[in-house]
Amino acid sequence: MMKTALALGTMILISGCNQDTNTAASSAADSDTVAEQSQLSHEVTDQWVGRWTGVEGLYLEVQQDETAGPGHYLLEMQYGLDADQSGTFEGQATDDGISFSRDDGQQLLRAGDGEATGMKWLADKEDCLVVQAGEGYCRD
Repeated sequence: MMKTALALGTMILISGCNQDTNTAASSAADSDTVAEQSQLSHEVTDQWVGRWTGVEGLYLEVQQDETAGPGHYLLEMQYGLDADQSGTFEGQATDDGISFSRDDGQQLLRAGDGEATGMKWLADKEDCLVVQAGEGYCRD
C-alpha cells in the first residue's frame, strides 16, 4: 500500500511539472504570436507615414515616433474647422489601424477609400485614411 501511494504521489508530481512546462511553452508561443502580429500591424501602418489631405483645409500628417519605438506614431491633424479641433496625438499600431485618443474620445485611424470617408469631395479617391464617417484624408 505504501509503495502504491508513493508511486501515485510521484506520478502526480511529474504530471504537474509537465503541465507547467506545457503552460510555459504555450505562453511563450502566444507571446511570439502577439509580437509577430504587432510587427505585421506596424509594417502596414508604416506605409501611412506622410501627409494626407482632407476637405476645406483639413489634413493629417503621420510621423513615426522614434522615441517610443516601432508601431508608435505622432498624428498631427486639423480634423475640424474650429481652431481647437487640431493637435498632435500619440498613436499605436493595431491589427485594425492606428489607435489614438483626442478630446472627442478614443479613435481608430484605418485604411479605406473615398467612399468610406462619407464625403462626396473625396468619393473618387482610392488611397485614404478614415477616422469616422465625415472625417477622412486621402492621397492623390
